[in-house]
Amino acid sequence: MNVNETASYPSPAKSSSGGSSSGLSADFTTFLKMLTVQMQNQDPMNPIESSDYAVQLATFSGVEQQVRSNQLLEALAAQFSLVGMSQLAGWVGQEARAAADVWYSGMPVTLAPNPVANADSAVLVVKDQTGAVVSREGIPVSTELYQWFGGDAAGNPLPEGRYSLSLESVRAGEVIQTDPMEYYGRVIEARGGAGGVRLVFAGGIEVLASDITALRAPPS
Repeated sequence: MNVNETASYPSPAKSSSGGSSSGLSADFTTFLKMLTVQMQNQDPMNPIESSDYAVQLATFSGVEQQVRSNQLLEALAAQFSLVGMSQLAGWVGQEARAAADVWYSGMPVTLAPNPVANADSAVLVVKDQTGAVVSREGIPVSTELYQWFGGDAAGNPLPEGRYSLSLESVRAGEVIQTDPMEYYGRVIEARGGAGGVRLVFAGGIEVLASDITALRAPPS
C-alpha cells in the first residue's frame, strides 16, 4: 500500500455528521485501526514517511475539534434562546409599546404620538382591515400619551375589530410627514419562531420583540 491509497478510507467529516461525542470517539478509533493496517501493509522498499502519518493525524484531529466546536456553539445558542424566552415570560401581562395594528374592543387605547417638531397640527388617521379610512381625528401636537376612544368620522363607536393607526404631521395646511402610531398593548403571550421572538397582543396581533420601544406595568 502506498501513500496515495490512504485517501480511500471514509472521510472523518462525514462520519462525524451525527454530531455526538460517541460518534467522534468511534470514528477516531476506526481511523487509528486503519492507520495501523496501513503501516503494517506498507511497501518495505518504499515506506511511508512519518511526516505523512503526522499530516493524516493532524487533519483528522482538526476536523474532530471543529465538529466539537460546532456542537458547543449550538448548545450555547440553544441555552441563550431559553434564557431569552424565560426573560420574555416576565413581559406577559405587561403593557408594551409598539407601532402595530390595534384590536379595538370598545375600551380606550393609549396612544404614544410623536409628531414632527415643527408641525402646527396633527391628525390621527384610522383605517379598517380593508384599508378604508374610517376616522380622521385632530389631536394635540405633543408627545404626551393620548386616549383614543374609537369613534368614527361621525363620532359613533367603531365596531370591534382590527384597525391601523397613523399620525399625520401638518404644517400650514399640508401634511409634511406620516408615521405609524405607537400605542400600548397588553401582552398575552411570548412566542418563539424562525423570525425571532414575537409578543402577542389582544386580537392575535403579533409584534417582534425587537420592535418594542417601551414596557410598563398596566395602570391600576
